[in-house]
Amino acid sequence: MISFTVMADIKSKTTSNPDFLIPVNPVIESYLLDLVQQTNHDVLSEMEALALKNNFPIVGRLVGVFLETQAKMINAEKVFEFGSGYGYSAYWFARAVGLKGQVICTDADFLNQQKAEHYLKAAGLWDRVDFRAGMAQDIFAQTEGFFDICYNDVDKGDYPAVWLMAKKRIRPGGLYIADNVLWRGRVAVKKPADIFPGWTEAIMEHNKLIFNDPDFDAFINPIRDGVIVARKKTM
Repeated sequence: MISFTVMADIKSKTTSNPDFLIPVNPVIESYLLDLVQQTNHDVLSEMEALALKNNFPIVGRLVGVFLETQAKMINAEKVFEFGSGYGYSAYWFARAVGLKGQVICTDADFLNQQKAEHYLKAAGLWDRVDFRAGMAQDIFAQTEGFFDICYNDVDKGDYPAVWLMAKKRIRPGGLYIADNVLWRGRVAVKKPADIFPGWTEAIMEHNKLIFNDPDFDAFINPIRDGVIVARKKTM
């Protein structure tokens, strides 16, 4: 059985916080994890072990496979990540974009850039990655052109602003993807306890903006902490 920081975090918080909800039953998630165990790599396991040790919020194996699959379905070759940590999500996108593709990663911590280079080089994926240290929104504003996928995993209070930036730069048929859109179930709870004031409200606003946007079709995959996928319409 694969062990993840997030799974442990979910189980511990559920027992102590009545406002905390598990979107998918842990037994079902364990079954799904068993199914994707064949997607393995020594580097991937090392990255997951580091997350477990340091309680670092990676998306985990199930969401990683989901991201790779989404990218492959639209033949994505150009991906921009708003918030990359030490490259865990980029690992999956880099696998999907192929030899000619590129994943632009962003993170404010230069040490995460160094870790990402170490891990992704070992995985043979670093040549597909352009990792830039700094604020994601600022770096995005410095890029040009359209992207096949814009992926959002920055501070949750910034989610609405990132959506409004990114939606203009996604090509028709491309995807906007964001993690943590169920925010440990707080989006579905009245007066939720929020350790980061305003973040729950920001995520709720973000989700409504997307689902009410006539130029996008949207869906939330409830795995782990909820992943929203919005496809820009072609007509």
